Amino acid sequence: MKSKKIVVTGGPSTGKTSVIEQLERNGFHCLHEVIRDMTTEERTQGQKLEMVSNPIVSVPDPKRFNLNILNARIAQYHSVSDSPSKLVFFDRGIPDVLAYMDCFQQSYEAEFTQACASLRYDNVFLMPPWKEIHVTDEERFESFEESLQIHDCLATAYEKFLYNVIHVPKGSVDDRVAFILNQINKL
Repeated sequence: MKSKKIVVTGGPSTGKTSVIEQLERNGFHCLHEVIRDMTTEERTQGQKLEMVSNPIVSVPDPKRFNLNILNARIAQYHSVSDSPSKLVFFDRGIPDVLAYMDCFQQSYEAEFTQACASLRYDNVFLMPPWKEIHVTDEERFESFEESLQIHDCLATAYEKFLYNVIHVPKGSVDDRVAFILNQINKL
């Protein structure tokens, strides 16, 4: 049985990680965001980083950092090829890398677009910017205005690779999980 690969994505502070965590508590196979550990690692290596915005514009070598994120997301994608789970949820997908690079005007080589074109997900759910829950902290540095820009770049990146992006309405975590599961059942 081939698992359905489902991406839950969105800008910072949109509630996507809370939804992923609830799906996991409900017994679904979930893969978590890779950038948090990478950001922590970058901050502990060498000189202290001053995060002025998203980590991809704050690290000393953004191209290497983005390549590491891409490779980690590719590894996550391949890690579920033999999963016995019917559904596998990803906290962000491979096209997120391009979306963020586009948003922060960073160039990328063909390997980035080739990965997006060849490693496909079955469904993509996009969480909208939500000012009332937007916060900045040790792992989130973007302003709400940047979150709006990131949202648009995420939608554009997935649509560029011909995904039918399903927009998740604002609501409680349980309501959002129910919405996602209902949409999957309809497809």
